[in-house]
Parts: sequence; C-alpha cells; structure tokens
Amino acid sequence: MKKLLTISLVVSSLLTADTSVELLKKQMDKQQLIIETLQAKIEKLEKNDVHNEQAYIRNITMPSHETDEHKPNIAHVKKVQSTTFGQSKYIPDISLVADFSGVARSKKDDEVAHLEIPGVVHGLLGSSSEDGHEHGSNNAKNGFNFNYAELVLSSAVDPFFTLDAIFHLTEGDFEVEEAFFTSTALGNGLKVKGGKFLSNFGYINDKHHHTWSFSDASLIYEGFFGSEGLNEIGLQAQWLAPTSNYLMFGLEVLQGNNEQSFGTDTIGDVESPKAKGSDAPSLFVAYAKSSFDLGDTTILGGISYANGTTRLDHSSDEDPSVFTGDSEIYGADLLVKHYFNPYSYLSWQSEVMMREMDGQELTETVANSGTFDSSANVNKKQAGLYTQLEYGIDNNWKTAVRYDSIFKNDHNDASVFTPSNLNKYSAMVEYRTSEFAKFRLQYNRNEALYNEDGRKQKIDTVILQANFAIGAHGAHSF
Repeated sequence: MKKLLTISLVVSSLLTADTSVELLKKQMDKQQLIIETLQAKIEKLEKNDVHNEQAYIRNITMPSHETDEHKPNIAHVKKVQSTTFGQSKYIPDISLVADFSGVARSKKDDEVAHLEIPGVVHGLLGSSSEDGHEHGSNNAKNGFNFNYAELVLSSAVDPFFTLDAIFHLTEGDFEVEEAFFTSTALGNGLKVKGGKFLSNFGYINDKHHHTWSFSDASLIYEGFFGSEGLNEIGLQAQWLAPTSNYLMFGLEVLQGNNEQSFGTDTIGDVESPKAKGSDAPSLFVAYAKSSFDLGDTTILGGISYANGTTRLDHSSDEDPSVFTGDSEIYGADLLVKHYFNPYSYLSWQSEVMMREMDGQELTETVANSGTFDSSANVNKKQAGLYTQLEYGIDNNWKTAVRYDSIFKNDHNDASVFTPSNLNKYSAMVEYRTSEFAKFRLQYNRNEALYNEDGRKQKIDTVILQANFAIGAHGAHSF
C-alpha cells in the first residue's frame, strides 16, 4: 500500500510539473505575440506620421494658384521641416570643468620663467604670450592659480555625425581648444574626424588635463609638444579591425602648427625672411593601438609616428637662432591595469618617445643686428620617457608615483651644450568627494632645468589642486 501511495505521489508531481511548464510556455508565447503586435502598430503609426507630415508639407508648399490669404506660412513650413529630422532629440550635453591650485615652489617666479632644458625646450615653467594667446604650464605661479575653465558642448548632429566643441578659458584669454565632427555611420569599422582636435599620438596626448593622474605633463610631452600637446587642425581616419581583441589603426593629416617640434610660418618679414615658411598641411601622424584582457587585467599598447616641417623661432633669446628643417617623432606606449574590484586597481603606465630634427640653424652675423645670414647644418637626436605606478585604493582615494627622464640629447655639433640624464620625480595623493570633484596633493622634484649660465637647477614644488565639474559630460577614454 505504501509503495502504491509513493508511486502515485511521484506520478502526480511529474504531471503537475509538466502542466506548469506547458502553462509557462503558453504565457510566454502569448506575451511575445503581444510585443510583436505592439511593435507592428508603432511602426505603422510612425510611417503614417511621416507620410502625413510630408504630404502636409507638399500641400502647403505647392506652386500657388490660390489667393493671397491661402498662401503657405513659411515660418510654419520651416518648423515642420526641422521636426521631420527630430533635431529636438539632439540637445547638446553641456558641462563646465574648473581647475584651481595653490603652489609652493623653491624658486621665485621670475627665476623659473627663464629656465630651460638646453637643446630641447625653452621656458618650460611659467607662461608667455604669443599670437594673442596665453601659453604656459598649469600651476605657473607661486601662490594661488586659476588654471582654466573648460566649457564642453557635445551632441549628435543627425544619424551620421556628432559634433564636439571644447572651449578653454583663462583669466585673460578665451580659446577654442577643440571643435570637431565625427562620423558615426560609415560602417566596416571606419570613422572619420575633422576640425581642431588633440591627436591620438601616444596614450596621454588626446586626454584632457582634468583626466590626468598628475597636475602637470611629463617632461617628454612638454619638451616635444609643449604645454598644449599635439593639438592641430586637420583630418583623422581610423579603422577598427574585425578581430576578437581591440586593434585600431589611425592616420592623421594635420596643418602642422605645433610650436615645439613643427611649424609652417615664415619667420621674420615676408620680403626678407629669416626662414621661409612651407605649405600646409605639413604634419602626418600614423599609429596602431591594441588591447586584450587576461582575467581582471587589461593590457593596452600602441606605437606612433609623426613627420612634419619644422620652423622654430628663437630670435628673441639671449643667443638668437632660427631653425628650419624637418622633424620625426617615434613613440611607444603601454598600460597594464589590474582590477581588484570595481573601485580598486593597480596600473602601470609608460611612454617612450624619440625625436630627430634635421635642418639648418640660422644665427645672427652680428650681435643684436637682427640679420640671420650664417647657417649651420643641424642634426638633433633626443629621447625620453615617463613611467608611473598608480594605486586606486577605493572609490574616493588613489595615489601614484611618476618618474620622468630625457636620457638622450645629442647634437651633431659637439660644442653645443646639450646635457642628458635629465630627471624629474613626482608623487601624489588624491581624494574624490564624487566623480565631479577631486582634491590632489602633489610633490615634484625637478632636476632637468638649467639657467642662462648653464647651471643645473634643482626645484622642489608642492601643488594642491582642486578640480570641479558640472553638467552632462561624456565618458572618458580608457
């Protein structure tokens, strides 16, 4: 009897389970049918709306045989035509980023303004005014600094393009930092960008200051590209390969106005130039980038190359000179980032770059004459790197250390003073109250700068940085 009851219960349970499964399947099929019906109705309504709207536009814009009181309302026609493309859906994202700092440096402002890395860059610290714009590094002065405000507008234009504009504001200047369109519908992994933009050379160049791990740029970036980085007017084409891992190739054709390594302008009077200019575009950049994941670790690497015409004007320096020629820059970058959890990570980031400049250096025949007739063939080979280790402790705290070095600074004229083994050491700790506000305390030890007498200067700097952002801001690149 017990066996019979047990068998009955098992059979009953199986039958009930089968019935429940069948009932669930029927309910899911019914819901799917409802969804498909609703989708069909929506598509029909959308088609009817477009058809009715287009018919209305045709009717009210037909060549007139009607009386004056029945002529179309042109303003209303334009309104209807604009809504046909759903422009109201593309309201721009608007954001503002503001950066402030307090600086305590072991040298006075007027002393550091004249320091340089011999043969590499003039006036690395401090600021100067050229072409009506204020140029210089952030945290330029002892005491308090309003470094910049960055106004960002970004939106889809239509289904085929997006438009981005970034405006850079300082106390005495308003500058278009970037303004570019980007294609979104070419397909096959292709993308085109045009306008004024930060080049994708290397890893850090296309990233804005408020996303950096440190308050200042590395020695090699400021030495080769200046305080604003490689920021040019031109066209960019990128192709994302259809591979399982990220693999992207890019090519840029740029105007070539970078003041630190390139340039196309005529130096001096047009009638009697110190160095004749060249036609633009004159700067070409190519790169390849790839990444892959190993568990919770992401590895991203890339190689870059830039080639362009060079015009460097140092005619107002203590030892006046003008350089005319060509420059090549090679770069390689690597980022290894391991996540312990969504907010905690350890990352190692490095870039190495080499620059070769080949051309002529024009010098004054007579001191203070302003006449640049004599010339000498010049070949410079310079190389440097930065490497940094960053630890994200949690959602609020992170800390990092960085080492900078220009380890090669060769000149074909042995009599020219070009020291090498130029180093800089940095450490920072950062606290974020949210994704939109952060405070950073940073210490720098700079052993790469020389004064006008050729003596090395060792400069200690403490920076307290505050950075705030408001408004809708797009996600930053990895």
